[in-house]
Amino acid sequence: MENWQAILASVTFISVIVLIITEWLHPTIAALLGALLLVFVNVMTLTEAIGYIGRSYSTLALFFGVMVLVRAFEPTKIFEYLATQIVLLAKGKGKNLLLGVVAITTSICAVLPNATTVMLLAPLLPPMAEEIGVDFVPLLILMVLIANSAGLLTLVGDPATFIVGDAINISFVSYLQNLSLGGVIAVLTIVVMLPFLFRKIWRKELPDLTHLPHPQINHPRVLAIGTVIVAFVLVFFVVGESLPIPLSPAAVALMGAALALLLAHHSKIDTLNNILRDVDWSTLLFFMSIFVLIGGLQKTGVIAGLSDAFAAILGTNVALASLAILFFVGLASSVIPNIPLVVAMVPLLKEYVVNVGFVGPEVLSSNFAGQFPAEILPLFYAMMFGATLGGNGTLVGASSNIVAAGISEQHGKRMTFKRFLHYGIPVMVCQLITAAIYVIVCFFLLSNA
Repeated sequence: MENWQAILASVTFISVIVLIITEWLHPTIAALLGALLLVFVNVMTLTEAIGYIGRSYSTLALFFGVMVLVRAFEPTKIFEYLATQIVLLAKGKGKNLLLGVVAITTSICAVLPNATTVMLLAPLLPPMAEEIGVDFVPLLILMVLIANSAGLLTLVGDPATFIVGDAINISFVSYLQNLSLGGVIAVLTIVVMLPFLFRKIWRKELPDLTHLPHPQINHPRVLAIGTVIVAFVLVFFVVGESLPIPLSPAAVALMGAALALLLAHHSKIDTLNNILRDVDWSTLLFFMSIFVLIGGLQKTGVIAGLSDAFAAILGTNVALASLAILFFVGLASSVIPNIPLVVAMVPLLKEYVVNVGFVGPEVLSSNFAGQFPAEILPLFYAMMFGATLGGNGTLVGASSNIVAAGISEQHGKRMTFKRFLHYGIPVMVCQLITAAIYVIVCFFLLSNA
């Protein structure tokens, strides 16, 4: 590939990240302009750009489906009602509220992808924060940090974890045995930091709960049917891919959205146009543009070149390589959304283990169904930790971050890059350090004892 194309793809990507970090442009506008620039200067054709978007269709379909599902039931006031109940259970104390957000988010992320969890739970936070008298943006950021961390609890908790796990053919049970403890440690790291990171909310107390608004649920019959639809979606999220005819989470989400639209239209609680108008199209367009930008780096060989340099530096020292991958992917994931980053890094890591002689070239086949040698699995485990926890660093690091930012903007407050950084960087640094200790102790020290 021509050198000028690789340089241009790199400069364009870095420029988009700078524009987002400095907040000179809205993230979606910056990413869209960058993606279209690659097309206009012929780094890739429009067909190729759409192809890169198409490779990640499942992510876009999942987000769209859940967005529609959540929005369709807003007229029932269920989110306001649940928010009030949570404040009452917290007894008006900010400390209890923060711990409640941690507990609820962690529990659901054990069975659902973290971005899906954020889409389902985030609408509760603005009314909840209003009732207790605090800013809802830090609560949204906390939910995102916990969701990303709890995504390590199971194989299906985070798309990045699932992508890497699928690449090395790890089973659900094997994942629980080897890696779930790392997810627990990641969540506990944030819990320890709560009184310092969220000091104002931690100390907040609402002395009189009698004056809280008590919203009533509208359209209870519609909500009852809607609950069945949501239950259907949640169940098939968990078991869909193990059925004789597999159903992907994206297909389940789209079916749930279609049923929700049918229910809203038939019951006349809202119109189709209103629901679709309120979908967070900005977030979806941002992801499409980022997929094109990453595609530009892939096509021009930038990522492959980085992988070759990585292999040359690290050689065959698995422990050193694991730590380097954890921190490299972690830092990279703080500025590159972790889903496309992992999609790009998995084949490159496979090439690395082949080039240095750990495994044969058969692992490069897309049909390879065998097991990787146990001694090199920490390399892939480190990638899981790095991609998932590194996503906590900045606003663009993970899909759930972008989803939360879109929800925040829909409720009248913008989650700025700088504000997220205030919470994200300390959490990311502490979590990457604890993850490095976990990887070294569990997979090198204890395994060799």
